[in-house]
Parts: sequence; structure tokens; C-alpha cells
Amino acid sequence: MKILVVNAGSSSLKYQLIEMTDEKVIAKGNCERIGIDGHIKHTAFDGRVYESDCTFPTHTEAFEKVVEVLTTGNAAVIKSMDEISAVGHRIVQGAEVFNKTTLVTDEVIQKIDDLAELAPVHNHPHALALWACKKVIPETVPQAVVFDTAFHQTMPEKAFMFGMPYECYEKYHVRKYGFHGTSHRFVTAALAEKLGKDIKDLKIVSCHLGNGSSITAVDGGKSVDTSMGFTPLDGVIMGTRSGCVDASAVTFVAKKLGLSPDEMSNYLNKKSGFLGISGISSDNRDIEAAAKEGNKQAQIVGEMLNYEIKKYIGSYTAAMGGLDAVIFTGGIGENADAVRAGACEGMEYFGIKLDKELNSKTRGEFVKISTDDSKTQVWVVPTNEELLIARDTKELCGL
Repeated sequence: MKILVVNAGSSSLKYQLIEMTDEKVIAKGNCERIGIDGHIKHTAFDGRVYESDCTFPTHTEAFEKVVEVLTTGNAAVIKSMDEISAVGHRIVQGAEVFNKTTLVTDEVIQKIDDLAELAPVHNHPHALALWACKKVIPETVPQAVVFDTAFHQTMPEKAFMFGMPYECYEKYHVRKYGFHGTSHRFVTAALAEKLGKDIKDLKIVSCHLGNGSSITAVDGGKSVDTSMGFTPLDGVIMGTRSGCVDASAVTFVAKKLGLSPDEMSNYLNKKSGFLGISGISSDNRDIEAAAKEGNKQAQIVGEMLNYEIKKYIGSYTAAMGGLDAVIFTGGIGENADAVRAGACEGMEYFGIKLDKELNSKTRGEFVKISTDDSKTQVWVVPTNEELLIARDTKELCGL
């Protein structure tokens, strides 16, 4: 049984074809520069690669190319699309409309597009990709949508409401939605399985750290609070995103620079964070290298990130009334030992003791990096959002 997992962006279409009998990826690729010119890179499980410049006016042409490279040529892995049992799509924003994985229908696609105002960079492209996929994939193949926000729909009102007039929530749906839900759900469930415990008995702080980062309090398998808010801008400092900023600072700077609301949003989302403070790069690897060479602004970035992660771990422990484990995942969480060490430094009173030697050599492995006598366990858990989407799709479609 094979399931195709699709993650569409405004100008990209990433995909993985997963054999569900052993949950192995048999092909993956990315169509880039959709609507501009077009490029595809496709890799088969055995290392065969197809790469080419293409013409991708829309997502439809990109999907047609995906079908072509999966089924024909030197890097093909199936003979026809009839071998695919289902398609699973990642959708960023489901708001309060979608709280679980849902089968794709014309009505569902339209509702996803209707939510574009809440996620303009993501939801409209998702809808375009869904329409395109319906044109290309046989009607007999079921399709499902998995929402980043769905996992966080268990948050109580006291956690997701903002201190703004209630009409903002009633009329404009302004509230904390949270993101990276698929990742947080995957890694917390994986840790519970690894520990041989029922997730209902665990209190976990999950730190998904990458170019975009979010931290989630998971109590009994349910999200009870998360750092990202109405959009993915909120929370800890990120690659190009500011993280949490006093709203009055935003309006003050907008007036000083003469920026419109859209221009200010771009300023906070694209020109801030690691890049804005360091003036060097949005990549944590570049920041760490510059910090080691004595760059003061790069050092400040690292200190801010570590400090903010630490604060979220502490506050979420208080909110849950305890803590069994901390998870680090995502590109930075899985690979940046200095960030993990910095975030956990001085937390011994909190029951967190890192095995410094093990932490320093851990890269992308599923491993406990706390000492045996650490009251709170600390783990690195590689995330796999595509696999969770495939599993959800398989279950929903009754395969």
C-alpha cells in the first residue's frame, strides 16, 4: 500500500511516496518556482535522481510532472498512479473549522481557501494544489487533508484567547491557533511509545526548533498551550521572524519607518529574528559560527533563543503542574547541541540534568540526552510529519 504525501507552498510542491507496509519512503521530491519558471528534483529510494528545469505556470503542471517522474523514466518507482492507495495533504491553517483529518471534497477545498485571510502565505496555495491534484489524480483515489492547527484545538479558552475586546474573537476569529501541530503530535506519541507508557500519563514540553520554531505543552497527549499564536510569528525568536514583541513597539516602529500594515508584517516576518539582530544570516549554523568568532550580535541571538526556550519550559511546567520530559526536534532541535545545552543550563533545580558528552555528539538521533538521575528526562526525537500525515490518511480512508 502506497500513500503520496503532498506539502504545497505558494511556489513549491514537496512530496513523498511512502510504502505503508514498512513505512519506508520510496521516492521524494520538490517542484520549485511554480508560477515563475519551474524546476523539479526527484529522488528514488535507491538513489536514482531526476532533476530538470520545467515550465510550471500553475500547480497543475507541477502535479502532472510529479506523476510523470513517479511512473516513467530512469527514476520511476511505480508503473501507474493506480498503485497509489491515497493522497495526504498538509494544510497549515484549519482555524476552528477543522479539528481533525478530513476527506477532500470540493466543499472542503473551498473552506480551506476561505480561511486564506488567516494564513495568506499558505492556505490559498494549499487550495490551488488541492484543485490541481483533483485534476491529475484518479477520482477513485481518496485524498485527505491534515491540519497543522488541529492538534492545538484542545487548548482551553484561557490559553487561546487574547486580551482584546471579545468582538475581535467573535467577528474576526482572532485567537491563538498554534502551528507545527503535526510535528508535536508525532514526537510526543513517539516518545510515549519509546518509554512504554500511555501518553495520557505524561506531561511533555515539545520544542520544535527550526527556521520556524514553536514550543508546546502536551498534557496527557493533548496540547494545552503553545508558543505560536494567531500566526506563526509569535513565540520564540526564529530565523527571520521576530517572535513575541510588544504590540506598541510594532506600531511605534511602523510610524518611524513609514510602513503600511502589510509592509510591517513583512518586516517582522522576513527581516527580523536571527537575521535582523545578527545582520549576518537566518541560519543558526552561521549564527553559531559567527558567535564563536566573537561576533557580539550573533552571541546575543544565541543567548536570546536559549533564554526564551528556558522560559517556555518553565512556564509550561507550571501550567501543567509538572513535567516528565522535554523533547527537542526540528532542524535546530535535532542537530544544534549548543542550543539544547543552553536551554537546559542551570535547570538542575528543575530536575533537568543533561549528559553533556552525549548531548554534544547527538545529531538527528532518537536518544535520551539527560543523565540517568535526571528527574525530568530530555530527549532528541527526530520528527516525521510526512509519516504522520500518511498514517492519518491511511486510517481515515480505512485502508
